[in-house]
Amino acid sequence: MEPQNFEKINETIRRAFAGLKADHPERLESPLNLSWSNWGFGLESLADSARRLADNHVNYIELHGNHYGDDLGYRPAETLRILGDHGIQAAGVCGMFSAENDLSSNSGVSRQHAVDYLKRTIAFTAAVGGGYVLVVPGAVGRPGAYDDAEFERSVATLRLTADRFVEYNVKAAVEPIRSAEVSFCHTIADARAYIAAVDHPGVRHINGDVYHMYTEESHVGRALLDAGEKLTNLHLADSNRCALGDGSLDLDTVIMALYLIGYNREGCFVTPEPLGPGGDPYPAMHGKSDPVVLDELVRKTITYFRAREAALKA
Repeated sequence: MEPQNFEKINETIRRAFAGLKADHPERLESPLNLSWSNWGFGLESLADSARRLADNHVNYIELHGNHYGDDLGYRPAETLRILGDHGIQAAGVCGMFSAENDLSSNSGVSRQHAVDYLKRTIAFTAAVGGGYVLVVPGAVGRPGAYDDAEFERSVATLRLTADRFVEYNVKAAVEPIRSAEVSFCHTIADARAYIAAVDHPGVRHINGDVYHMYTEESHVGRALLDAGEKLTNLHLADSNRCALGDGSLDLDTVIMALYLIGYNREGCFVTPEPLGPGGDPYPAMHGKSDPVVLDELVRKTITYFRAREAALKA
């Protein structure tokens, strides 16, 4: 029987991975760097989150970008102490962009809030040793467009902070998000076009998310290959936005594609972000979560990922 189209692409990736394993086994020696995005843990203390990750052999954390004002958010010295106590390093910071701090807004006040937010977040990221700040070109949770000038306003606004990314040696990682949640920049190709329009050495990288890619890309594995060296962080959740292994995501193809682009190197992270099904997980960032549920979520995800990675490399 003739394979389905996506199966043909899967097989192409599988053959390329087999060739890499046979011809350059040294390129598979280092495992992929696992991190975890902690904003989905809600109001839980950073110490409790760090303890959970350490217990599951996760050595990096993507910190909630919670510097919404001068008096809010993690403090660098305390953050470094807590992470150090658990043997964890900051991979980067998950920038949070809503209508109040929207780079593409038709409100100058909102765009100024986005600039101020990024200034605070970039400085914090550098202070804790993080490598990137996730940037969303338009507000998350606003799938309807303001008008036809969103792209241009977003590009112009991000340029106002682009020098700071260079100054602090922090990458701007542009994240494409599904069209159910944002009004533009939905695919890896869209992110590349946005980066090209900003045209600044401080804005050169991509934050992928397989949950959004599952909806917007024709093939997740091929999109990862297209992202190539621009990819610096990849959010992971299964097809139902739950723990890895609980849905129908072809995780093996994702892992093989990552090895093919040499993603198992310093400064590149695979970061689970299983937020659960539904259209709007974002209120959870300011709510209480059940630590028992979170413990199991992390355990299942990390165990499944490492098992699949090991099986492919065997």
